[in-house]
Amino acid sequence: MFAKDIGIDLGTANVLIYIKGQGIVLNEPSVVAIDAETKRPLAYGKEARDMLGRTPGDVKAIRPMKDGVIADFEVTEMMLNHFIRKVNGKSFFSRPRILICCPSDITGVERNAIKEAAERTGARKVFLEVEPKVAAVGAGMDISKPSGNMVIDVGGGTTDIAVLSLGGIVNSSSIKVAGNVFDSDIIKYIKDKYKLLIGDRTAEDIKLSIGSVFPDAKDEKMDVRGRDLVTGLPHTITLCSNEIEEALRESVYMIINTAKNVLEQTPPELSADIIDKGIVVTGGGAMIYGFDELLAHELKVPVFIAESPLTCVAEGTGVLLDNIHLLEK
Repeated sequence: MFAKDIGIDLGTANVLIYIKGQGIVLNEPSVVAIDAETKRPLAYGKEARDMLGRTPGDVKAIRPMKDGVIADFEVTEMMLNHFIRKVNGKSFFSRPRILICCPSDITGVERNAIKEAAERTGARKVFLEVEPKVAAVGAGMDISKPSGNMVIDVGGGTTDIAVLSLGGIVNSSSIKVAGNVFDSDIIKYIKDKYKLLIGDRTAEDIKLSIGSVFPDAKDEKMDVRGRDLVTGLPHTITLCSNEIEEALRESVYMIINTAKNVLEQTPPELSADIIDKGIVVTGGGAMIYGFDELLAHELKVPVFIAESPLTCVAEGTGVLLDNIHLLEK
């Protein structure tokens, strides 16, 4: 029985697992529900996410990953173990080689924590690769040639921006402003403007349904239910797309300004290549309406959204696993 090579996109919001020869076999939220007293895990992934904000006192639904790094080592290890077993990546005889992705500028300690969590699931060998590089490969960019490629990967916990050439990163930046911060911005906006309290799940639904980051690009409305902070009773309000644009504006411009800084530090020859090829946007955040338009408008460079932005990193691990000899060097 040969071990299968496994690629893992260990994200703040979702975990995706790619098995060589099979493709993406798992896509689950990075959430674990545990018993607060015994610390025993009760549910993982989708089942645990459905419990977020709806659990009794003795059950805690937690996200063990924060800003692309491990916030709770023990729970991350349990979650990885469960998911790898679920896809049968760890059988009685085999110990797989695992390729795992991490943000571009995490510390050595954080890298070691991710590596150790993967090793403790029974991996024979663990490779770490930076997310923007893997996302670029997954989006179908050829980064092996001596020409500039730029990728913006907007995940759940971090946004990674990188310019790549000759198979490596020329310069990059990673900021902790991404999908989860967008959700928090929406919660804060509704709380400040309407004195209504909503949960993370509702904020995410609003973002995906009527969210927009380009002024007047979308005109949709949505009824939102929550708890009125004045009366303490359930209450419904109607939100429109322009309000979501207003709520997200500050965070979105932090991403744009970081992208400008990366472009400013890029060698002129590579900048010329980027103007020709454009910038590719990957990650769940890329799916917010008008994001590509706004980036193109502000950066004065063509911007394209990857074909399947949510799975780019996982698909990129698949390409790298096919060339695992390059990782072993």
